[in-house]
Amino acid sequence: MLSESAANSTVLVVDDMASMRAITKKILKTYGMKNIVEAENGKQGLGRLKVSKVDLVICDWDMPEMNGYELLQVVKNNDRLSKIPFIMLTANTSKDFVIKSLQAKVDD
Repeated sequence: MLSESAANSTVLVVDDMASMRAITKKILKTYGMKNIVEAENGKQGLGRLKVSKVDLVICDWDMPEMNGYELLQVVKNNDRLSKIPFIMLTANTSKDFVIKSLQAKVDD
């Protein structure tokens, strides 16, 4: 179980598939996370980041409007957002994908 401060952290889950958002939320709740915010794509996720205090981003790569890589770049190049840990959660395991994500400063 998480510490009280970790459990009260806010996690932003960004994925265009509602079923994947639901699975991710369920896993986070199993570990004691209480505050989970959702977004359907990177553009919506960026909007959530602008109005909410977010402590962790878990994001899919392939999404319409703004994909996860584009959101990662915006987050890591923004002074206010760059310290937020960013996890890319995707089925894409190609070497190029991993290198591109690391170059954009993904945290995990």
